[in-house]
Amino acid sequence: MLDSKFVQDNPDLVLKKIASRGIKISLDKFIKLSQENKGCLQEIEILHAELNKASKLIGQMKKEGKDASSIILQMKKVSDEAKKGEEKFKKIEEKLKKILLAVPNIPHESVPEGHSSDDNLEVASFGRKPKFSFSVKPHWEVGKRLGILDFDRASKIVGARFAVYLGAGAMLERALINFMLDIHIEKGYKEILPPFIANKASLIGTGNLPKFEDDLFKLRSHPWYMIPTAEVPLVNFYREEILDADLLPKRFVAYTPCFRREAGSYGKDIRGLIRQHQFNKVELVSFTLPENSYQELEKLFEDAGDVLQKLGLHYRVVVLCTADLGFAGAKTYDLELWMPHRNSYVEISSCTNCESFQARRANIRFRRNPKSKPEFVHTLNGSGVALGRTVSAILEVYQQKDGSVTVPEVLRPYMHGLERISI
Repeated sequence: MLDSKFVQDNPDLVLKKIASRGIKISLDKFIKLSQENKGCLQEIEILHAELNKASKLIGQMKKEGKDASSIILQMKKVSDEAKKGEEKFKKIEEKLKKILLAVPNIPHESVPEGHSSDDNLEVASFGRKPKFSFSVKPHWEVGKRLGILDFDRASKIVGARFAVYLGAGAMLERALINFMLDIHIEKGYKEILPPFIANKASLIGTGNLPKFEDDLFKLRSHPWYMIPTAEVPLVNFYREEILDADLLPKRFVAYTPCFRREAGSYGKDIRGLIRQHQFNKVELVSFTLPENSYQELEKLFEDAGDVLQKLGLHYRVVVLCTADLGFAGAKTYDLELWMPHRNSYVEISSCTNCESFQARRANIRFRRNPKSKPEFVHTLNGSGVALGRTVSAILEVYQQKDGSVTVPEVLRPYMHGLERISI
């Protein structure tokens, strides 16, 4: 959420920055309510000043043995007016907050302006595109032939866009989870195993609610939601807390399943593991001092990329343009993995600096010293990385002419020494 005072003082700048995302909003109601609230606050302050002055007078009159009943009666009316003003102020504050909850973050000045994902800027590339002496098969065909992926039975169990992993397929997924966790723990991230269900306040804190409720799976029996990403529980770990600046940055890593309705995406990537309603992911989240958050962003996407480099997978890094930026993001680097059968890249990790946007929604602050005023931390998140898409890439990149798949060397210790998956 944007800072209310900043929006009040800079409405034209905010509108310009939001427009660069390709989004049109109006702040007329916000400005009107802000002015109304300012007047309301001034009236409350005048009434409180009158009450304070009268309180001193009443005390003096009682000391002198004088009758202060008329003033006390008058001040009761003033006190009632002040309470009504405070209630009105709170109601307007809630309306202002509701408006701001629907406003996206402002892009950082270094984010390139653009109109679509075509305007994203490639900034780095690692490894080389694999070459084959045979016709490359898609990962779902490779997995089905090897008996390690079963989409038909998953559909029977629940419906479309789910998968069953079997045997070496399940082992491969589990190996990747442990491999990724080990890498990030070595880099200083603290492992957390959080709940896979979150309440409404947690999803408001990360920016998933109220705007993206259609993308979430909500439980009927409770006001809870299945998490769309571990970012939700990790960011909310410190909700409503004040941290010690000396303890920042705080870096967390978590493996969780993720649940997404993928509203509006039907007909897109319907085959295979690319876009599923349930998938596994290893997530990275950082809490930092504001002045260090962009340095932390560089570390975040480098740490995520290290996973892919160790797996021998070719990928590129792109900085998202304003139009492709996520709701809560001020700046995002996407890591895009090369998929041979598609002959194109697919996003495998989005590493985002949300600056104070999420911290303000979740009220996560820090103090530079015990007597200083609390400030909002900056939060960052990134996939470290998505499991299903990594499995997809391994099955395609490491497939052999005979239909088998070579296990990347770094994963073999996690797979009991298995070097090749074959029939």
